[in-house]
Amino acid sequence: MNLHENTLAPPLLSFRLGSLLFAILAILPLGGCASWDKPALSVKETSPPELLGANKIDPAMRERILRAVSQDAQERALRDDLKQHPDHVDAAIGLTNALVAQKRPHEALQVLDSVLAADPGNLRALNAKGVILDIEGRHDAAQVLYRQALETEKGNQMVQHNLNLSLAFDGKSERSTLAQPR
Repeated sequence: MNLHENTLAPPLLSFRLGSLLFAILAILPLGGCASWDKPALSVKETSPPELLGANKIDPAMRERILRAVSQDAQERALRDDLKQHPDHVDAAIGLTNALVAQKRPHEALQVLDSVLAADPGNLRALNAKGVILDIEGRHDAAQVLYRQALETEKGNQMVQHNLNLSLAFDGKSERSTLAQPR
């Protein structure tokens, strides 16, 4: 046997044994994750309500969730409509109602301000803004808007009614405010 052959065999053999040993040691820990009698992944399908635990949700809570999702979609649609048509008062009133119902009157006022910027004398926007100001307890500011709306359309019963309510909430009457110079 040649000296050269003896020196090459042990490194080559040790490399093969080292690779084989590494492979075995790498596979052994993974073997514990799976067993022969059970598949590694479950093939049973779980229905979405069971998966989410929806059958355990309180019906009242489910209704609130559905209402909130519906309101959010409605709010987005109304906002999109207002972006395209800034003076669309029906969309503004609808969005304003939704925002007030969600106790977000400051946002509702911003919506109405944008409509009034596009159409300053809009009777419905002036009236709606007055109502929100009354809700916030800002009766003097609301009364200014109601009067401005009445200058646009004298005798409008809706605006006149809201002005009278605002005056009553504020502890004033129409006669006393009209008699006083401003």
